[in-house]
Amino acid sequence: MLTDRQIENYRRDGYLVIPRLIEGEQLAELRALTDRIVSEARGVTANDALYDLEPSHSATLPRVRRLKPVIFKRYAFFQALVREPKIVTILQQLLGPSIRLYGGKLNMKSAGYGSPVEWHQDWAFYPHTNDDVLATGIYLDDCDMDNGPLMVLPGTHHGPTWDHHADGRFCGAMDPAACDLDFSKAVPLMGPAGSMTIHHARLVHGSALNRSNRQRRLLLHEYTAADAFPLLGVGDFDDFNSRMVVGEPTIEPRICPAPVRLPLPPADHQGSIYENQRGTARRFFDTFEDARVG
Repeated sequence: MLTDRQIENYRRDGYLVIPRLIEGEQLAELRALTDRIVSEARGVTANDALYDLEPSHSATLPRVRRLKPVIFKRYAFFQALVREPKIVTILQQLLGPSIRLYGGKLNMKSAGYGSPVEWHQDWAFYPHTNDDVLATGIYLDDCDMDNGPLMVLPGTHHGPTWDHHADGRFCGAMDPAACDLDFSKAVPLMGPAGSMTIHHARLVHGSALNRSNRQRRLLLHEYTAADAFPLLGVGDFDDFNSRMVVGEPTIEPRICPAPVRLPLPPADHQGSIYENQRGTARRFFDTFEDARVG
């Protein structure tokens, strides 16, 4: 259970870190299964339904930067972790009694070349009728400043939804030069393996290239209050309701004012955020290619 102080801090700052929430055999199985899935990328030559590959990937040297949401359908362990009681109890304190899974993925951030993620707000990708929307992240590895922690700008979830477009198309990244934000005030969300991060969907966040010799894997789940409906619509109502984590679904969306920019026209480069951000006009973080040149 969260304390009143933790809940107050989340409302004010837009994030929390819960140390060592997942431990023991559960953490060991999460790590082992992830290792096995990544090893099976050997022979894969291009992004597919499961794998999002690093630009430096080859069939003989598999380099995966993300496992896509299909992991939650293909693997029972990942399905069960979505509804882990320790996680759900915390979520209900922040989102209310009825909660739906919006999506998820596992970002790899491998040692030495794990790709950066440019500054962005999740809200820019999937605005809803209200902003009781957040993401949790479970660290599979110890995370510190050296291996590319998730970085957040406290309190930015109370501000505007920044432009995530370049040349008139959605690119999933903010132009750092066009934002009235002091990125030097970003806070790293660090902790030992098994720790869980929480960040509000409107919070500005990103992460740098992993330059260390240690990997930094983060399992992300995106959760919403059950009465938060995606503004881009519900394509399959049965599937929508099958993603209920706890409580009861509704057909009465709760509508609350929040600044919205729709992710339209869609990105030139479809797929994950990494692909979307290929279209950004100006980067903040170095890439693997930049580091090699430097």
